[in-house]
Amino acid sequence: MIIRPARAEDAEALTTIINDVIDNTTITFTSERKTVDYVRDDIAAKGPAFLVAEIEGGAAGYASYFPFRNGPGYARTKEHSIALAASARGSGAGRALMAALETVARAEGVHSLWAGVSAENSDGRAFHTAIGFSEIATLPEVGFKFGRWIDLVLMQKKL
Repeated sequence: MIIRPARAEDAEALTTIINDVIDNTTITFTSERKTVDYVRDDIAAKGPAFLVAEIEGGAAGYASYFPFRNGPGYARTKEHSIALAASARGSGAGRALMAALETVARAEGVHSLWAGVSAENSDGRAFHTAIGFSEIATLPEVGFKFGRWIDLVLMQKKL
């Protein structure tokens, strides 16, 4: 496994991974599928804050971060996103991606990373706890997907 900055040519594989999560889970509350162009533009916009786990020559997952909120007072606080292909789950790719992303964040002066985790995503909550995130708050019924309301758990890791 190699953790490296995402490249434009990763966009197709990453779009497949992201759309599988969108279509089949409540890990994300969105139901709007991503396009290859959207993912390619996101890679370009985030630069070093968009990393890929490459397994056997192909992109098997990603981690990235973005502003938590707008405004200069939030400049050192970021929210992150992580997604893995089903075949990469349990391989250590998630931990490796997050360790590398935290290294990039520290180098850029980020003070804390936040995760917004679906309350239905017990694996995601356990993963974040295992890598040092703490549950800070639960926002009740802020997501709506598959005909039901879903709570969002906010988790933080101070770097």
